[in-house]
Order: sequence, then structure tokens, then C-alpha cells
Amino acid sequence: MDTAAATSSLENKRSKFGKYLFLLPAVSLLLLFFIFPILLTVIFSFSNLTLTGSESQNFQFIGLENYTQMFRDPQVFKSIVNTVIFLVFSSLIGQQVFGFLIAILMKNKNTIFRRVVGTIVLAGWVMPEVVCALCMANFLNDSGTLNSVIKLFGGTPVQWLYKFPMFSIIIANAWHGTAFSMLVYQAALDDVPTDIEEAAVVDGASNFTILLKIILPNIKGSIITNMMLNTLSTLGVFGLIYMMTGGGPGDSTTTLPLLMYSEAFGSFQIGYGTAISMILLAIGVILSFFYVKASKVKI
Repeated sequence: MDTAAATSSLENKRSKFGKYLFLLPAVSLLLLFFIFPILLTVIFSFSNLTLTGSESQNFQFIGLENYTQMFRDPQVFKSIVNTVIFLVFSSLIGQQVFGFLIAILMKNKNTIFRRVVGTIVLAGWVMPEVVCALCMANFLNDSGTLNSVIKLFGGTPVQWLYKFPMFSIIIANAWHGTAFSMLVYQAALDDVPTDIEEAAVVDGASNFTILLKIILPNIKGSIITNMMLNTLSTLGVFGLIYMMTGGGPGDSTTTLPLLMYSEAFGSFQIGYGTAISMILLAIGVILSFFYVKASKVKI
């Protein structure tokens, strides 16, 4: 009996070792391309590392000096405000609302209608960020399509990228990312039990009541998941803003990614730039934590 038990225990250990062995490639890639860069960024944020000069080779750890300088820098505070405004209006409101509205309007429509509308909406999403930025810049510039339409109806052209730069990049990012939300909500709405909706219609419930009491509770998980994904992707938007406004006029559209780039590669202050990036990481982690708590998923 002791020999059999020992053999069984050895086989169990081998089985567990085999499972961990198969996980080794995935864990190695995760450590190499995700955990290690984050740790390296944290280390550099406490240093005076520069892109050129003597500090580029012989950098030193300077403690919290970068963070002290950062929180005394009014441009950092301005960038945080710009980032929050851009995030809320282009992602949490723009992409979410437009994506849901398109999905709900396409619900129960015929296949041809859904394919045509879906293709039009997807056109903005499949474009690379830089191409999307160029399209929207040409649409909103002084002699662009929008001003041409305004002049056609007797209006006065507007310098959208100069007078309303934040509005311009919000519209551009909302257009670029709405298709993803539409796809998520289409899949979620297709999974809502139709018999419950039909029963509510028979009981005399209005469309608004069905939406509020039946549809939204059933797709709550998809809403929160989509919000989290949109939040994380929007926090890192760089190319679209850089190509459209360059963070200007002045610093009116300078978000944290643009400020981080400017300090790290414009002013060559890698240490200070990585310290700014830690704010971006902290915002993403905090918001993700609240999203997970709202979805009631155990972590």
C-alpha cells in the first residue's frame, strides 16, 4: 500500500510539473514583453537618465526628485485635465453611446441593412490611427469638407483645429473607435432572450421600459468590459492627437502620452518622461480596478 501511494504521489507531481511546463512559454513571453518593461520603466522613473549626454551612459538614482518636479509642474496638471476630458467625452461618452445607439438601431434589422451600416462604421475603425487622423484633419481644416458644407448653406467657415482643438480630437477618436463598441453591443444584444422582450411587449411595456428594465441589465457585463477596454486604449492614444494638433494650440490638447513623449524624446529627459508615464499607468490601474469591482468579478 505504501509503494502504491508513493507511486500515485509521484505521478501526481509529474502531472502538475507537466502542466506548469506547458505554461512556461506563455509565462516567459509575459515576463519578457510585459512585466520586465514595466519594472524597467519604474526603475528609470527614479533616475536622471537622459537620451544624450553623460547621464545617458552613467545615470544615477535621484529618489523622488522626478516626482517632486512633476507635481510642481503646471503643465503636468494641465495634461492630466486634458487626458480626463479626452477620455470621458471621446471614449466613455462618445464611443460608448454612439456604439450602443448604432447597435440598438440595427437590432432585428435584415442582414443586408446590418452589413451595409456595419461596413460604413467599420471603415473608421480598420484605418490605422495616423490615416484616421489625416482624414479627420482634412475634414476639419479651413478648406475641408465640413467648412465646404457650411459655406454651401451660407454659413461662415470655422477654424475647427485652431478654435476648437479638443472638440476636434474628441470627434476624431469617437469616430475611430465607435465600431468596436458597436460590435461588442451587437453581440451582447443578440444574446438577450427574445422571449422576455416579447412577454414585456404583451404586458404593454414601452420600448424605453424594455431597454431600461430588460436589455441594459442583461448586457451589464458587456458594458463594463467595453468601458474598460475603451478606457485603456484611449489613455494611450498618441498618433491621432499628434498628427491632428501636435498637442496645440499651446498645450490645449497636450495629453499625458504627448507630454511624456515631449519630455522623453523632445527634451531628452528619459527619467522625467518615464515618471510622467507612471501617472498614466496609475490612472489605468485605478480605473480597471473600479471596472472589475463594478462587474463583481473576483480577482
